[in-house]
Amino acid sequence: MRSIFAPAFIASSTAAFLAAAPVAAQQRHDSSAPIDFGADHIELQDKANRAVLAGNVSVKQADMTLNAARMTVSYTGQVVGGSPQVSRLDASGGVTVRRPDQTARSQYAIYDLNRRVVTMLGAVTLTQGGNTVNGGRLTMNMDTGRAVIDGSSVAGSRGSGVPGTVSQGGGRVTGTFSVPKRN
Repeated sequence: MRSIFAPAFIASSTAAFLAAAPVAAQQRHDSSAPIDFGADHIELQDKANRAVLAGNVSVKQADMTLNAARMTVSYTGQVVGGSPQVSRLDASGGVTVRRPDQTARSQYAIYDLNRRVVTMLGAVTLTQGGNTVNGGRLTMNMDTGRAVIDGSSVAGSRGSGVPGTVSQGGGRVTGTFSVPKRN
């Protein structure tokens, strides 16, 4: 893996769970840590100010890892300290975001660095310990740490709760919360 992108990248935390409420964030992610990436193929499209990573894409920053089949990295065209200034990242194909105690999966993910918001779309599954939440869309605000899962998904589709699929109708958020053992 090789670090090429300037600070500020993906996620603070994926999210922790609160029963019957929007998902709330864990600890904050170090967005100033170096970003390492690996892929089977990279195509630099300088005139379009983007790079396309394909095949077993893996991006790591601090304790967060993002894996996908394909990723498009858009940058502003400005270079600061030898690094392009990344403005947006689009990932597709079996997207997984991992933190030490959390894993989020979806079909697509968009990270808008200017707004500092990560949006995961299409059959989202978020797990932490014994807790699981399924929906169509997960939105994480990197500044506030707030994360929300809802039932809506891509182009009017709804998450089915089954990883890797998007189906019409429903639009519900489902899940399981673990309950501590009581005497």
